[in-house]
Amino acid sequence: MGAMSVRTQSSEPPEGGGTSHAIKAVGDHRAGFACFVGRPNAGKSTLTNALVGQKVAITANQPQTTRHTVRGIVHRPDAQLILVDTPGLHKPRTLLGERLNDIVRTTWAEVDVIGFCLPANEKLGPGDRFIAKELASIKKTPKIAIVTKTDLVDGKTLAEQLIAIDQLGQELGFEWAEIIPVSAVGDKQVDLLADLIVPLLPEGPALYPEGDLTDEPEQVMVAELIREAALEGVRDELPHSIAVVVEEMIPREDRPADKPLLDIHAFVYIERPSQKGIVIGPKGKRLKEVGIKSRKQIEALLGTPVFLDLHVKVAKDWQRDPRQLRKLGF
Repeated sequence: MGAMSVRTQSSEPPEGGGTSHAIKAVGDHRAGFACFVGRPNAGKSTLTNALVGQKVAITANQPQTTRHTVRGIVHRPDAQLILVDTPGLHKPRTLLGERLNDIVRTTWAEVDVIGFCLPANEKLGPGDRFIAKELASIKKTPKIAIVTKTDLVDGKTLAEQLIAIDQLGQELGFEWAEIIPVSAVGDKQVDLLADLIVPLLPEGPALYPEGDLTDEPEQVMVAELIREAALEGVRDELPHSIAVVVEEMIPREDRPADKPLLDIHAFVYIERPSQKGIVIGPKGKRLKEVGIKSRKQIEALLGTPVFLDLHVKVAKDWQRDPRQLRKLGF
C-alpha cells in the first residue's frame, strides 16, 4: 500500500515534547488560503462552520447550495487560515452550472492548500474521480484528503475508504500531503485538521483583523440565510430554483439607541409561476415560517433585532438567462 500517512489525534506529539514545538521560531506566523472541494453535499460547508466556530457558510441536505465564495476565517495565535468555500464541482447542465465550475477552477489556482472532502459513508464514485482528475492537473498546490462524516460509519468501513482514497491518488500520479478522517458534526479531529493545514501556509502576518469571521458582505450572508430557510421542506420540489436578493438593509428611524431595529427588504426569486404556491404555502404559512426561521438566524449573525419583509417574485428561467444571472449576483 506504500507509505500512506493517515492522521488521527494520537499521532500528535505529547504536550511539551515532539519536534514541532522546537522548530517554531519566535514570532513565526503563517497566513494563507485553503479551500475545500468535493462533489456536492460532501460536507464542505459544515466543515467550514466547524473550523470557524460559527455559522458562516450555508449548509443544507441537498447538493449545490453554496453559490458564493464564502471565506471563513480561523484565527490562531500562530496562524490565520482563510477558508474559501466553493460550489461543488459537477458536470454542468446550465449556464449557471458552467459559471459555478469556472469559479471553482479559478479558486483552486489561487489557494495555498486544497482539502478534498470525501464522505466516509459513500464509496468513491465517478463524481469523485472527475474532481480528483482535475486536482491532479494542479501540480504545485498541496492536497489534503479529508474523510468527512466519520460518525456515520464503523471502523472497518472507514479503513476501506482510507485505502481507496490513497490508491486514487497513486492511480492519478500524485501524493496526498495528508489523509485525515474528521467528523464536523461530532467535532472529531477538526482542530487536528487545522494543525495539519497551517504548516502548508506561507509565512506572513494576519491578512484580516482579529474578530472577523468572513469577508462576505452582510447582505450576501443575510440572503444566504433566507435562501437556506426557504429551501427547508421543499428540497425535492425546487432545489436550485430559488435565489434571494436583499434589496436593502436600513436602521429604522426614530428608535431609541438602546432599542435599534433593522429593516430588511428581500425578494425570493423562483423560475416559474407554478412554484409560487410551493414557496408561499397555504394562506402564506410557509413563507411566514421562512421569515421566522431566517429572522432568528439573521439576528444572531448581526446582533440586532430585525424586521424582515419578504416577497416572492418570478424571474422566468433565471438559471439559463445571462442577464438575469447578472442581476441575481452570478
